[in-house]
Amino acid sequence: MAPPAQESRGRNSRDRRETLTVPLIDSHCHLDAEYFGDEVDAVIDRAVAAGVVKMITVATGPENAKHAVALADRRPEIFVALGMHPHDARLWDDKAEAAFTELAAHPKVVAWGEIGLDYHYDHSPRDVQREIFAHQIRLARERGLPIVIHTREADDDTLAVLRAEADGPYRGVFHCFGGDARLAQGARELGFHLSVTGTISFKREMPVHGVLRGVGMENILVETDSPYLTPKPYRGKRNEPAYTVHVAEALANIFSVTFDDVAASTWQQTHALFNRLGPA
Repeated sequence: MAPPAQESRGRNSRDRRETLTVPLIDSHCHLDAEYFGDEVDAVIDRAVAAGVVKMITVATGPENAKHAVALADRRPEIFVALGMHPHDARLWDDKAEAAFTELAAHPKVVAWGEIGLDYHYDHSPRDVQREIFAHQIRLARERGLPIVIHTREADDDTLAVLRAEADGPYRGVFHCFGGDARLAQGARELGFHLSVTGTISFKREMPVHGVLRGVGMENILVETDSPYLTPKPYRGKRNEPAYTVHVAEALANIFSVTFDDVAASTWQQTHALFNRLGPA
């Protein structure tokens, strides 16, 4: 069953989905079996029913990358990003690299990531995180894949690694963006898009809303980061790709535009960035 409608901007979500001429893409979710188990097909079906017709599931290790590619083979709506998350950078070895590089050749693998730095948890030593981050940037570049960036409490070092490894403008996205204007400017100067989650729906006005307006809607994607960061009105429950609708609603409110404007913009931008998604 599709999520219940939510009142916003004079028409409810169900009305907007029924009149929507351009569908949505969840540019970043985690459809791992550990989160959704046997429900994964029902979750995908609910997303499609809500108007979210393409989803990029992000695999953060070699084993779940294999499962993600298998899911993409089975479901036409699913595409894959793969890479070693900074939490697990300490686990990188030749075997992991061989597995990732083999899977990256699959036609439904559209990006390398999420990669980057996480100094909040420090599950891997910071020097190791930086080394493996830089190495994966090079691997992605060799394969012509855009990169998906994770950064948490590590903005300066994330930008420093990206600048050191730059070979012209990047194709990529800072996922789950919640940073300040300085991080947004640094990301944009390097060529990155920003992607927003349900966190932008938590309050009517937040500091990040002003940052996003400064960046411009034409540089912003929408994502759920399922099963995390569930938007209103489902905050506190498990997130899923169908709720991309509510992220798009929140973005429309931030920019004072229509839901269809957000759908059209994010559809075009996501296809332009992840050019293995098929026709726009």
